[in-house]
Amino acid sequence: MNTAAGSAACPTRRAVLAGAVGSAAAFLPAIARAAEPGGANPATTLPGAGAPFEANTLLDIARARAASAYVAPKTDDVPAVLKGLSRDAYEAIHPVPGRAVWAGRDFGYEIEPLLRGSIFDTPVSLFVVENGLVQPIPYDKDSLIAANIALPDLTADTAFSGFRLRARFGDGGAVSNFALFQGASFFRLVAEGQDFGINARALALRPADSRGEEFPLFRALIIEAPAPGQPIIVHALVESESAAAAFRLTLTPGKEASVAGIDGTVFARAELDHIGLGGMQGSYLFGALDRQKVDDLRAAAFSVEGLAIRNGSGEPIWRPVHNPEALQVSAFLDRGPKGFGLMQRARAYADFEDDRRHWEQRPSLWIEPQDDWSEGAVTLLEIPSDSELNENVFAYWRPKAKLAKGGEMRFVCRQHWSKGWPDPLPPDLARVTDSRAGRGSSGNRRLFAVDFEGDGLARPEEIEIALSASTGTITRQDRFHYPERRTLRVLFELDPGSERASELRLGLRRGQERASETWLYRWTP
Repeated sequence: MNTAAGSAACPTRRAVLAGAVGSAAAFLPAIARAAEPGGANPATTLPGAGAPFEANTLLDIARARAASAYVAPKTDDVPAVLKGLSRDAYEAIHPVPGRAVWAGRDFGYEIEPLLRGSIFDTPVSLFVVENGLVQPIPYDKDSLIAANIALPDLTADTAFSGFRLRARFGDGGAVSNFALFQGASFFRLVAEGQDFGINARALALRPADSRGEEFPLFRALIIEAPAPGQPIIVHALVESESAAAAFRLTLTPGKEASVAGIDGTVFARAELDHIGLGGMQGSYLFGALDRQKVDDLRAAAFSVEGLAIRNGSGEPIWRPVHNPEALQVSAFLDRGPKGFGLMQRARAYADFEDDRRHWEQRPSLWIEPQDDWSEGAVTLLEIPSDSELNENVFAYWRPKAKLAKGGEMRFVCRQHWSKGWPDPLPPDLARVTDSRAGRGSSGNRRLFAVDFEGDGLARPEEIEIALSASTGTITRQDRFHYPERRTLRVLFELDPGSERASELRLGLRRGQERASETWLYRWTP
């Protein structure tokens, strides 16, 4: 990661935004010009119909905008018929079959532009690039099916809030959901057959900072026509009061994991001392660690089970998330992280018993930096929530260095949106497969059970348990070996006394060697 040097303050919080799901408009052969306000400087203006598109086109526009006064998008012009739609009514709008962008072409992808409406009021200019030339995507209300809604006439530059991308995941067959770009700078991918879950964020600024979070917004999304069977490239222009940024995303659909290669450059309008890179967020309502106050027939409800980290020294960390009574902020200081991500390790229907949402079908998201991310912290925010729709778990990398006004910072990473556990572990290390908690022997004591699974646990007599609590007392510790499941369960009781929080740390060792990933958890009443 290339950046101007500096220092940073400690991490804080963020606001909760709803996830993005939407409807679609269709592509017609007509050409429309998508004018974007960018001030007097023509270098800040988005390309018009027939303009050439080159590798540095969006970079140059973002750089020029960062050097100019910020022009906020107009958001109060959404027609009332769309603005007043309920979420269900908005999501029910869908394209006429065969009218999506590239429908009937041999690209293996179809684009469904998403209307502005309901909670999505920010206009986003949409373009395709074919043969090196830009064409704005026009709006045609006759290409949409919207039951009991009289869709208004709109212009191409005010009609859309993002797009859904559908892909063919293998030879033959129909296209299905692959990617979604909508809301602030949020985007999602899935592997074949999955439901949308975790939201990624192209850029975060001051998440939950006492000064207030600043939400960079998609201003333009440009999709290159791919060769058949090849990845698809999406270019994104992102902007806010303090920064402008350009992103190049190379998206590859997969049966077990879809991959996004991300090359981003941030341009600072003002000094940036709290930047969030690789941001991702998901929902966690309750699970086996914290269901004592839950009256719900389901076994669990979450799209994110925990945060996985492979730090710069190679230590693998597993931090289950939870739904706290008060805001929780955790910072894992590091240098040169090898990867981190929000994981959905629970993969069976029985883990949730939810016949509507099927949380077991949501992806895990693992990020691998592809350049030097230097010093900083993987930061985890856990926000109290009373709804499974709130994306109340947020993780990101916070660089230690500030980015000075007028400075530029480039970063490169790879995202894995997976059905499995994409966070890699050496084969001799055991992985945490379950974490549970319940009432202890008396008072406010809590009993914990952590299951480790791996081939290296075949000889449990060689395994040592390393367990500690930052406050309170560990009053009990037992182990149970289940060879048929390759599992070692560690059972322990915490007596917190009068303390209101305790950082728990648990790992398995074989002599001086690590035998498992490290389990971390913050207990609070």
